[in-house]
Amino acid sequence: MHLLCDCPDAFVKRRRTALWCSVSLFGLSVLVLVVGLLSATQTDNVAVSGYYPGIILSFGAFLGIVGLNLVENRRPMLVASIIFISLGVVSCFLCAIIDGIIAAEFIDRRPLMEGRCEFYSSTSYGYDNYYTEVHCNSYGSQCKLKVKSNTCYCCDLFHCDRVDYHVQYYEFTGVRSCWDVVNLYRLLWACVALNVLGVFLGIITAAILGAFKDLVSLDSSDTNETRAFAHCF
Repeated sequence: MHLLCDCPDAFVKRRRTALWCSVSLFGLSVLVLVVGLLSATQTDNVAVSGYYPGIILSFGAFLGIVGLNLVENRRPMLVASIIFISLGVVSCFLCAIIDGIIAAEFIDRRPLMEGRCEFYSSTSYGYDNYYTEVHCNSYGSQCKLKVKSNTCYCCDLFHCDRVDYHVQYYEFTGVRSCWDVVNLYRLLWACVALNVLGVFLGIITAAILGAFKDLVSLDSSDTNETRAFAHCF
């Protein structure tokens, strides 16, 4: 069912609003994707999921931009855009919770900021040099910790009496320095903030596109009727 808009100016204004929302959502989704990928590549052992919503939202926003510039196949394209944007909103909400929990509960940046963490790196790829054992004094106990090259480790977060169970990350592999972990912490919270913003902007964009997809301008309706009338003769 198509709703007829008898005012061309109102139709153009609604289309412009929907286009601006779609372009803004596309820009935000690209930013989410970039920040999420930067977070995921900071370390090798910290899983980051913040960039997945950027992929879904960017595709949905792109479909919305294309659909708003179509005339004949506008409605199917906008319906597909709304579906992908809705999926992106759900993924933004879930990934914001996951990354927020990782940043708040599993990463303690206090030893990092106070310089109580150490960084081990080796230029040799031999097993004896690639892996090394360090002595850690934690909670009145002394033990050995095996770390590999390019690892930032914090003995303050390593429990010698609970070797197999750790609440927080005590080592970060695949880093160039311990400062990369601080950058990871900040990027995680940036991902959380961007994903929360993506939830609200995605809901607004989906609502505007949903209201616009069944709207037909009076000029285009008259043009279609004229074409159909001319085709009969």
